[in-house]
Amino acid sequence: RQDLETCSSMTCSNSSIASMETCSPPGQCDGNGICSVKGLCTVTGPTVIDFSEQINSVSDRCEYSLLHDQSTGFSLKANFLERRRRDVSFVDSLTLDFSDSDDIQLLQGHRVKVTGSPVTLTSSVQTFSGVDLSKDQTGVTANFSLDGLSMSVFFDGTTAQIYLNKSNSLTYEGLCVDSSSSSSSRLPKSHCLMKLNTGDDTIDCAVVTQQCSILKSAPFSSCNLYVDPEPYIIACRSTLCKYPSVDNLRCQFLEAYAKACEKKQVDLQNWWTTAQYHPELICEDKCSDHEFCGDIHGNTDCRCRAIFASQYTEQNRLGGPTVCQDNTASLTLVGCLLKEKSIDYTHLHLSDQTCTGVMDPDSHMLSFSFSSDSCGTEVKTNNSQVTFTNAVMTRNSSSDVITRHDKVFIEFSCSHPKPQLQNVAFKIIDNWFVTFLQSGEWKYSVTMKAYSDAAHTQLLDPKSDIRLNQKIWIVLETNGLNKDVVSVVTDSCWATSEDSPNSTPRYDLIRDGCANADDGTVNVMGNGEGTSNSFSFNMFEFSGKETSEVYLHCQLQLCVKKNNNCVPGCSFAGRRRRSLRYRRGAPALISMVWTH
Repeated sequence: RQDLETCSSMTCSNSSIASMETCSPPGQCDGNGICSVKGLCTVTGPTVIDFSEQINSVSDRCEYSLLHDQSTGFSLKANFLERRRRDVSFVDSLTLDFSDSDDIQLLQGHRVKVTGSPVTLTSSVQTFSGVDLSKDQTGVTANFSLDGLSMSVFFDGTTAQIYLNKSNSLTYEGLCVDSSSSSSSRLPKSHCLMKLNTGDDTIDCAVVTQQCSILKSAPFSSCNLYVDPEPYIIACRSTLCKYPSVDNLRCQFLEAYAKACEKKQVDLQNWWTTAQYHPELICEDKCSDHEFCGDIHGNTDCRCRAIFASQYTEQNRLGGPTVCQDNTASLTLVGCLLKEKSIDYTHLHLSDQTCTGVMDPDSHMLSFSFSSDSCGTEVKTNNSQVTFTNAVMTRNSSSDVITRHDKVFIEFSCSHPKPQLQNVAFKIIDNWFVTFLQSGEWKYSVTMKAYSDAAHTQLLDPKSDIRLNQKIWIVLETNGLNKDVVSVVTDSCWATSEDSPNSTPRYDLIRDGCANADDGTVNVMGNGEGTSNSFSFNMFEFSGKETSEVYLHCQLQLCVKKNNNCVPGCSFAGRRRRSLRYRRGAPALISMVWTH
């Protein structure tokens, strides 16, 4: 049996009614047996007004299914997030989830992503995977058809409106079909429960009720027969009785009703004049995920979301803790907190005014960093630690007669254990070394001694410890030579890790009578001037060697002074000009060893 006027049908058996189908909301029977769906679902703030104009509110920061069709796999999801208060959520984004094609996200600031990638929209329609997308100054619209269903989705960052037109019964489920199905429509998501917040005793709920009831007055009353204002009044009142009327929030509910009337072809004319509504520019493509578009000191800008901000504000901080690494430190400040405190980040710097912060264009986090020897860092040491300190401060502009920004001084520092000097504890096996030589008619001895001072008074002995990079002085003295006749020239000195002077690795200290130009620690004194000379260098060890000894070898030559300049001619680069002939006899070799 079928009733064309109500679009209901009944199937009976001999004993009972087997089944019954009706044209249930949001379906509407046309009186000819056709149940069509022409419904409008509005999501504004935390409130969902479903196709049947029933109302419910989302009480957490979770993602919900507004529409879901099991036959096609299509889902329309809405994500809710907090703004100024931690206990009130607002619709923050929409996701059109097509099981067999790209997902489309409608985000804050009229931003759109297709499969995670941003796309740029204009008023001209662009089609992505069968979805017609366009954008104007009011928001973003997505139009598409799916299995005989024509759907239009509009989102302006505060209000979502979904309009359906289908010629037969609706098989969808979700909050737009039944707003009371919040528990079954909530999608799995961790950490999305709402947090507690103290009540706002500055809110007068009676005044709020009166303000929201303007929807029953002209010019809105001309639409009351077509769109029931009561769900919108309830949505307005329930939200504004616990959330401050800021950021044009009251007008958001009025505008949602006006858009619903527009779908019914009802022109409310200049309703915003009667409602004293002044549209603000949106924060288009501007706010990060932890921000929302709101009012800051009379200007529209990105504010911090309450839960994100609380991790800093509850500790009276403007950013995170200092991050210390090696001899560097960094500090990150939150851009939206700086704005809310009337702090212009471009006026901030470290102790050195040339060291300014770097603002991340996406996260809006301001980072400062310095090392122990930069940006005016102050370094202090005690017996156990090295501490380097700097500060973020406001630029001191003596030319400004007035200022409207708070002064800032945020000191931050890093402490590290004081580095311990590495005592390799080189020890001289013998405090001096002597060798007896003969060169032609001259018989003489050569002594090699090591000192810890330039005056050659502190002789190093087997009990002396020598640290890496400590400067030592080597003195080569001869006995038995006539200083008026001959001079001693130290032609070369080098170090090896083994006792053989010909072993490798080899490290040169003196070459051709001159200091090794590649080692800036080597200095040669008095070479070729008399029967003794000396040189100095900074102590070292051989890399990667398990043996602990360092063997020092020096090769000496005798130079007859008559008709000869016995002093090696060393250039500024440390190389000797070898134009003089002064050697006499075989060179003498003398060695000394250190161990640790």
